Amino acid sequence: MASEASTGTFLQGLERGLAVIRAFSADAPSLTLSEVARSVGITPATARRILLTLEELGYVRSDSRRFSLTPRVLALGWAYLASLDLGELAGPFMEELSAKTRESCSIATLDLPDIVYVARVPTSRIMTVALGVGARLPAYPTSMGRVLLAGLADDELTAYLATLQAESLTARTVTSADKLRETVSRARADGFALVDQELELGLRSIAAPIHNSRGRTIAALNVSAHASRSTPASLRADVLPHLQAAADQITTALTHRGHL
Repeated sequence: MASEASTGTFLQGLERGLAVIRAFSADAPSLTLSEVARSVGITPATARRILLTLEELGYVRSDSRRFSLTPRVLALGWAYLASLDLGELAGPFMEELSAKTRESCSIATLDLPDIVYVARVPTSRIMTVALGVGARLPAYPTSMGRVLLAGLADDELTAYLATLQAESLTARTVTSADKLRETVSRARADGFALVDQELELGLRSIAAPIHNSRGRTIAALNVSAHASRSTPASLRADVLPHLQAAADQITTALTHRGHL
């Protein structure tokens, strides 16, 4: 804690106000005035003035005895998120997703006829092709590509399929325009896409959409796993819930920063 007197450009009142906000946590979601004073190391009178000011501003609520934070404090964090690009913003959520699933995860956007990687958290090398930010893959045989294609308007999807010259990258690759339309329609209805060794033998991946503030699909998040340690069923049961939760968190962050 700084000295009692403010010096130079340092504002002790602001420091104390932020310290009071940080005093609340998952273990201490509500505190009495005296508990706040002890936690921050200030007098009860000072704690009272700060808490009442925060309450007046809408950052704190009280039931006359105990105080707790309100959702408005999230605006302090969203201001920082607004300064980040998609890869930076999504980074913490992707790290958590990778840790929970113990698999690589990526984010891509659509630049027809390809997807373009904008963020990646690798765990182990599972593809013969090295992927990094800026790498491109065809949209049709990838889980992220199908999620992104599912976000297109029907006429845009029809135009894409009409000019597509799909190659059989493996014996499992779907190349028929009609079958691809079916897989994209399924991804649109299910809210996710799963691709089983269509891009490369031994590689399975599952993807979910990331939306902007208007609900439009602007990117896709996926988890990739080697076929030796995953099955389509295990990806749906064990990975999909974490994947969709992370995609929803990134969508929420984008919505709060007003991403277009």
